[in-house]
Amino acid sequence: MPNIHAAIDIGSNTLRLLIAAPPGAGTPRRDICRTHRIVRLGEGLHESGRLSDAGMDRALAALTEFSRLIVEHGSNLADTHAVATAAMREAENGQAFRRRIERETGIRVQIIEGEAEARLSLAGAAAVLRPDTRSDMLLFDIGGGSTEFIRVRDESLVDAVSRKLGVVRLVEAHLSSDPPSAEDYQAMVRAADAHLAEVAAGWPDGRAPRHLVGTAGTVTTLAATHLDLYPYDLARINNLRMSRAEFTALRDRLLAMTHDERQAVRTIEPGRADLIVAGLAIIDAILARWSYPGLIVVDAGLLEGAWLETSS
Repeated sequence: MPNIHAAIDIGSNTLRLLIAAPPGAGTPRRDICRTHRIVRLGEGLHESGRLSDAGMDRALAALTEFSRLIVEHGSNLADTHAVATAAMREAENGQAFRRRIERETGIRVQIIEGEAEARLSLAGAAAVLRPDTRSDMLLFDIGGGSTEFIRVRDESLVDAVSRKLGVVRLVEAHLSSDPPSAEDYQAMVRAADAHLAEVAAGWPDGRAPRHLVGTAGTVTTLAATHLDLYPYDLARINNLRMSRAEFTALRDRLLAMTHDERQAVRTIEPGRADLIVAGLAIIDAILARWSYPGLIVVDAGLLEGAWLETSS
């Protein structure tokens, strides 16, 4: 049996697990188990500065399940590459929770900084993107607590910026109406654009790359909703092109719905009905600031990048 490697992405909103066998001579990586749980670990963090008891309990329940799956599928808990992002690195009790995870589940977690998060996201996405795309692209990775912006030229990293711009943060700060009011939505767009201005200010050459590429659950959920793709099929999502007109039509349709109506859309899993509004606002702001005609979607990022490090 080939070596089986596992990786876990502990995000502010979603926990994801990948167990896979490395590629062989002429054969691709073989995914054995891929799953995720929406736990909202970062819920309330921007107000309290701490991870809530409820959020930690939900995360621990998911990680306990992940540890069982890792063992069942023949991988080693000690070798699992588990990385935690914005919620755990910002919370006062993030390190204490890291120790609790290891004590209760056997999973050793590494809390990574924003630059490392961006590097892993790029490695994961680049593995499945077309060469012409990754030759000149801006990759953005929307999370619950942060968004990473990565410029790539000639398939090499130019720079990477992590901003405290996440869908959980935006919803908690600005979404108080149902359906979303124009005022609430524009407040989210303005908040996102303020972060984008800081991103652009940090580009010495001031140059926006040719291609815009989005990854992570918010973007892939929007892509699946655009296609009405159910059940989900990542092969149809990877390298999907969505024009600005198609995005705008999807945005307008979703913003006209109530929370319950969005949750009833079969491509929007439980727990994303409100967060998808914030995701729309972030993408809207990105398209407008840099005048992109659309975006390319990829279902590969931080988790896949973390897995690549286990097998290298």
